[in-house]
Amino acid sequence: MDVEHAVLALGFFAFCGGLIDAAVGGGGLVQVPALLHALPQYSLATIFGTNKLAVLAGNISSISGYLKRIKIRWKLMLPTMLAAFLFSFLGALSVSLVPKRLMEIVVFFILIVMAIYTFMEKKLGLAGKDRHFGTKDICLGVFFGSLIGFYDGVFGPGSGSLLLFIFVKVFGFDFLNASASAKLVNLGTFSAALIFFIPSGNVLWAIGGIVVLCNMAGALTGVFLALRYGSSFIRVFFLILLVFLIGRMGINIFS
Repeated sequence: MDVEHAVLALGFFAFCGGLIDAAVGGGGLVQVPALLHALPQYSLATIFGTNKLAVLAGNISSISGYLKRIKIRWKLMLPTMLAAFLFSFLGALSVSLVPKRLMEIVVFFILIVMAIYTFMEKKLGLAGKDRHFGTKDICLGVFFGSLIGFYDGVFGPGSGSLLLFIFVKVFGFDFLNASASAKLVNLGTFSAALIFFIPSGNVLWAIGGIVVLCNMAGALTGVFLALRYGSSFIRVFFLILLVFLIGRMGINIFS
């Protein structure tokens, strides 16, 4: 693939990744394989670093769109975001000590349970609960933020989908608010990752700039679709993404 076609392909897949990520998370399913295919001469660390730069920019774009329309529960979100940031950093530090294979298998079965539960519970996440978040909820937020943050620092695939499901099932959010809240938590995990990748020179700034712009355009499109069609659209999109994520992880595990 020549340079011009590689850049065009990366731009297209970055747009698709940003759109998916803004609506339900999991844009890395599209963007990372595209980067690996287009840039085989670079290390995995450089691919991941460039991807994190793009998804962080896309995340900021999608959050700016959501904040205009969604009421964020800051009392719950701020401690959850901080915990996710700290434990994503710790996860990156521990990456050589944690068996990724075992983690992949555990998350694979968790995703299957999530998909079956969401499919069976037809009304799950279609309407949010207007509730007060007390100390117990904040502690749960810190716990899940730490857990997902650590996982994202060590491994990563499916972290956005796990967050979305937790906000819907545990905290009673509708899918639209859960999607916006998951983006806020991912701000912490993506920022922590870049603290490692940028100083070590594992970000391609020129190519990354193109991927960033396309990812941001996709993110804004994803937010528009999510706000336009609401929680029922996100629920269907979420189930489709889970099927692809389960399929991808299943191939990695059993092939």
